[in-house]
Amino acid sequence: MSNNIYNIVNSQHIRIGFIGAGTVGNALAVRLSLKGYAVVAVASRSRSSADKLAERVAGCAAYDHKQSVVDNADLIFITTPDDAIAGVASELNWHSGQGVVHCSGADSVASLEPAKQAGAQIGGFHPLQTFASVDHAIKNIPGSTFAIESEGKLLETLKEMVLALEGNWIKLSSEDKTLYHTAAVLSCNYLVTLVKLSADLWKTFGATSQEAVQALMPLLRGTLNNIENVGIPNCLTGPIARGDSGTIKKHVTALEKSAPEALSAYRELGLHTVPIALAKGTIDDKKAEELRELFLTQAD
Repeated sequence: MSNNIYNIVNSQHIRIGFIGAGTVGNALAVRLSLKGYAVVAVASRSRSSADKLAERVAGCAAYDHKQSVVDNADLIFITTPDDAIAGVASELNWHSGQGVVHCSGADSVASLEPAKQAGAQIGGFHPLQTFASVDHAIKNIPGSTFAIESEGKLLETLKEMVLALEGNWIKLSSEDKTLYHTAAVLSCNYLVTLVKLSADLWKTFGATSQEAVQALMPLLRGTLNNIENVGIPNCLTGPIARGDSGTIKKHVTALEKSAPEALSAYRELGLHTVPIALAKGTIDDKKAEELRELFLTQAD
């Protein structure tokens, strides 16, 4: 194994290994292989999971032991659950000149310090995407943004990989990672929560959750389309954007009667929406203050 692997002009000559064969590991391994990268080794807590990944990727061998991946690859991706990353980094014998990269959105490269102490170059490589299944993950990677935390030759290698994966990249520091990941949770995971709250309201007039989601999906797609093409704040519509305090009062009254569990979320989100309407210019300062007082007063 070369101790200067990142002097190779074409990073596609690097032998890549994966420790962890979950959704992210499978997606990256398959996509990188399709783009000509040599994915040669995988190990996972479950041997069957490692075997399944290896079956998807030509030339990839599954191993029982994680150390075998380290010994057979130049660049190792740790695609385990976040809580396992530091343990993996500390229990293996790394080689000088290797690249060791985790795919956590929240963890910094500090969890890879044992590999760095052994002479490896370390990095973070997080796809800003939702992966509900392996097949969906493979499909969703193109167009995604990757958060990269690294330096030097490894940073350049990871940038090349993002371009090969048809994505975009942003370079983050260790201090940036937690708020970066928080933003991802707010926009992705909590969107699921909002749709669940909305679908539950449909049950009050006899619709099923499935019927509610089916009805709401065109609205969601239209909203996302407006965010992308019109932009914030101009894409904001609805009663707050119109300054329609009467409708908001009706909403609050209905929630108090039929769905009190959703009321605190409605009020809090309303307070955060008022500044967007103000920035759009469809309400003035006086109306904005009226709406704030409405949300705050109803919360008492």
